[in-house]
Amino acid sequence: MSTEAVDWAMDKAPMPRTEKGKPDTTGRHVLQVLAEYAKPDGSNSHPSVLRIQFRTGYDRTTVQRALRRLEKAGLTRRDGSVDGRTRWQLAMEMVRPKSDWTDLEREENEYRAAAAERKRRSRSKSVTGGESVTVTDSKAVTVTDAESVTGDVTDSAPSRHGLNAQPSRTERRPNHQQPSDNQLHKDSSSPPAQQDTAAAPEEAKPASKPRTAKPAKDEHLDAFGAFWLNYPKKRAREEAKKAWIAAMGRGADPQHVVTAAASYAKERHGEDPKYTKYPATWLNKGCYDDEPDQPGRPHLRAVGDYQPWRNPEDHSSYYEEL
Repeated sequence: MSTEAVDWAMDKAPMPRTEKGKPDTTGRHVLQVLAEYAKPDGSNSHPSVLRIQFRTGYDRTTVQRALRRLEKAGLTRRDGSVDGRTRWQLAMEMVRPKSDWTDLEREENEYRAAAAERKRRSRSKSVTGGESVTVTDSKAVTVTDAESVTGDVTDSAPSRHGLNAQPSRTERRPNHQQPSDNQLHKDSSSPPAQQDTAAAPEEAKPASKPRTAKPAKDEHLDAFGAFWLNYPKKRAREEAKKAWIAAMGRGADPQHVVTAAASYAKERHGEDPKYTKYPATWLNKGCYDDEPDQPGRPHLRAVGDYQPWRNPEDHSSYYEEL
């Protein structure tokens, strides 16, 4: 391996070009492999095509085409053969022009300038210009106590506001006498005729059907606490709460559901708990409206000190009983 040949192939050798005039990066990679097997003067480089494929990762056809392009560009020339492999001589006298580096620097500077310009334009679009901002003089605005503000801003100048807002009845008007209490009471007690005329069509409309008032959510949750205490299986409380609210939304009576839960707890007393429904399942399926199970027949059991008869080991006891 020659350091001089590798340095020439990587930095000093001219950039080979494709038929379309673009940089031939494949050919330059193959040239670097040839330089690794050359002497310091660039002679006696004879790696096989298979070895170049192994070093570059290209297929056989790509390597052969790159070798022909390098030879056509004058960067390499054939110098016999060694064991059936072509021996190459590198044209180390050819040097890359300095303009290649300056051109790259110029392109890099142009790219950075264009990127900075795009960024500046993007920022200028997102910022509102100063001419489009309306500044209101603070002297022309009357500041009123927050408790007496009615939602309208009144200009202190004698000219009327652009919205032509009507002053309120209790507002003291300049250069006018304040109305008396009797006048205010009369104005408030007798609405204008226009309001009566406008309200007439609304009164003529048929009254809508009264809706059944549903229990408040807090009352539902209070009753849910009683349901949770009476239900025999306390699992998944949040899911049960959602199912409870849904059941109340369907019109279920909270007291009835609590009573049904207590009855269900009595039915499941002493039974296997794994067959007891989860509270959310019980509520979603509307089990609070199910009929209670009929009580089964009582089981007969022996009374007193009863013990089952066993076969005695001594058979003579049979005769004693006789």
